[in-house]
Amino acid sequence: MNLKSLSALGAGLLLAACSQAPRTDSLTQYVDMRIGTGGHGHVFMGANVPFGAVQLGPTSIPQSWDWTSGYHISDTTVIGFSHTHLNGTGIGDLFDVTVMPVVGQVTYARGTEDDPQSGMWSYFSHANEKARPGYYATRLDRYGIDVELTATKRVGLHKYTFPASADAAVVFDLENGGCWDAPTETFIERADDHTISGYRYSTGWAKDQRVYFTAEFSKPFKSLAIYEGGEDGGLREGDSFRAERLYGRVGFDTSAGETIYVKVAISPVSIENARLNMQAELPGWDFEATAAAADRAWNAELQKVRIETSDDAARRIFYTALYHTMVAPSEFCDVNGDYRGSDGKIYRAAPFVNYTTFSLWDTYRAAQPLMTILHPEKMPDIANTMLHIYRQQGKLPVWHLMGNETDCMVGNPGIPALADAVLKGYGGFDREQAYEALKQSAMLGERGMDLRMKYGYIPCDLFNEAVAYDMEYALADWAVAQVAKELGKTADYDHFLERSKSYRHFFDPQTRFMRGLDSKGRFRTPFNPFRSTHRADDYCEGNAWQYTWLVPHDVEGLIGCFGGKEAFTGKLDSLFVVSSVLEGAASPDISGLIGQYAHGNEPSHHVVYLYTMIGQPWKTADKVREILTTLYHDRPDGLSGNEDVGQMSAWYVLSSLGFYQVEPAGGRYFFGSPLFDKAEVRVRDGVLTVTAHNNSAANKYIQAVKLNGKPYTKPYIAFDDIAAGGVLEFEMGAEPAVWYEL
Repeated sequence: MNLKSLSALGAGLLLAACSQAPRTDSLTQYVDMRIGTGGHGHVFMGANVPFGAVQLGPTSIPQSWDWTSGYHISDTTVIGFSHTHLNGTGIGDLFDVTVMPVVGQVTYARGTEDDPQSGMWSYFSHANEKARPGYYATRLDRYGIDVELTATKRVGLHKYTFPASADAAVVFDLENGGCWDAPTETFIERADDHTISGYRYSTGWAKDQRVYFTAEFSKPFKSLAIYEGGEDGGLREGDSFRAERLYGRVGFDTSAGETIYVKVAISPVSIENARLNMQAELPGWDFEATAAAADRAWNAELQKVRIETSDDAARRIFYTALYHTMVAPSEFCDVNGDYRGSDGKIYRAAPFVNYTTFSLWDTYRAAQPLMTILHPEKMPDIANTMLHIYRQQGKLPVWHLMGNETDCMVGNPGIPALADAVLKGYGGFDREQAYEALKQSAMLGERGMDLRMKYGYIPCDLFNEAVAYDMEYALADWAVAQVAKELGKTADYDHFLERSKSYRHFFDPQTRFMRGLDSKGRFRTPFNPFRSTHRADDYCEGNAWQYTWLVPHDVEGLIGCFGGKEAFTGKLDSLFVVSSVLEGAASPDISGLIGQYAHGNEPSHHVVYLYTMIGQPWKTADKVREILTTLYHDRPDGLSGNEDVGQMSAWYVLSSLGFYQVEPAGGRYFFGSPLFDKAEVRVRDGVLTVTAHNNSAANKYIQAVKLNGKPYTKPYIAFDDIAAGGVLEFEMGAEPAVWYEL
């Protein structure tokens, strides 16, 4: 059955359905690729497959913050179609091997929108765009060229339909990267009359990035012209050239409506490996079959969660969110297992799949815990990737991109991610070596840890963003302690558990906020909990209102700081009702505000679940439902902050199922308020069926819980119970209730 027939079948079943979505093999139909392309979502738009190395999509002219994925719904410019893109980050990089079909002579530069004839860029219309998982199409207005794109893991397949021209071309742009990226060395060579190859080395967020490629055309080209960019650039002689910034113009004669296909394989290792990737993944030219295979790949992953709901918008939001959680981590190896390590060396035939794009400060909170549920088959490879990064660079990844440690964001976020895999019982990697990596990464005297080990906390007069760094280090220490306990390392357990309480130094009992503390033991003054000075104060993308709650590992200890549950609860209540005004030069990341709760940024993501942990689950339910239904929607600005490589969407997926992992590692998923009537979740050992009886907008409060038919009196479900499969039942009602014992 082809895609058109499958779509028609889905439409017919939808008409026959009454209140529930049809059971259909196509879940990609519910993915709305435009969600998150507006506002500050920064999501990727284009063609890819789950966790693939290639993200093939349009790259626009702007180089500012809201274009870090290369695309924004407010813009209709395109400089070409690049093979690597980021999804939802706050920094721009990649856009490697940008390909642009053109007609006539062009200027070999990025161009500016003020001059429509500059560069190679073209306008397009959103009315002519089509996008679904694994497929993207648009029309280049300047050239009258129709563009369609699809992809395998390591190969992008382009379909260009040209007008009649004796001067048609496909230009390979190796100069222009993403925002903060700049080329350092590029190379283009002619292999034969169908094929060119080359590489692009660049520096940016990833300081030493290397992408090799080979490109094959469906018809012989009549010419290859290599141009050097820059003020002294121009046409260069010969069939190969090496320079800092290059463009390769591959020329054709085309008839009206003629289609030329181009397939581009990439590799982190070599041109030879790029050829190998192409031979293995896309030896032929069947565009429709390749797009259908991409659709099947996405459906196979989306099928891991089947929801039942009468809310069409919520269904679209859910499956788009699930899609966003699987753009990355992305594979960073070739079909033969070769990859480039963090030390710059080539590692051959690795016995595991190597990954990259680890936005761990964001993803350890929800995206990684979601992965442990939905993708158990990937966990050994994720853990082994982290362990090899540790061996190669001497510490676990912080924010790893294309084999480079960026050291972006605060704390030690690789620790909770790896500790979580250990504590959940995953195998396929060396647990003792994992503990070594955890411990050594936690003991490195860098990024403020040397000061923390000297003073017991990070003094704010000696280190920027001291409160944020220290509190993130504290929760990571707790994760190390839990692994030490499991492995019987008692002394280490005691050491790291004690160190995980360093957050207490920052708590001011007078103001009842976490505040910067200097090396003399004095709180920083003046103090304003509403104030945030981006990258120049004691917090990171936040203020005291938000960071006071960043103790997910020791809620009882935090309650003790307040002097008891009543004072703690009163302060937590006030978080959601105080003014949402931010003072100072605040980061735009502090968004999605309910009072001073900032759902658009990750340090707040666990906060609403604190109510369940202290015996007031109805307040968690109130806030979870408010966030699910007001801060997520099915329009381009449907995310309240950066997607952050799947974290924003992972919060939605988990919370809509009715639970969320609050603690940094270990697998206790605390209950909130399930959004859907029923969900079937494919897990490690079978299927977990989550049913919410009598569920509605009014009946949002859990009244009782059953697990496999038996009354359940805990405020959380353990990972082992999720992974085992079974039946989790919620009885919902309109009145607040407490069904568990603390």
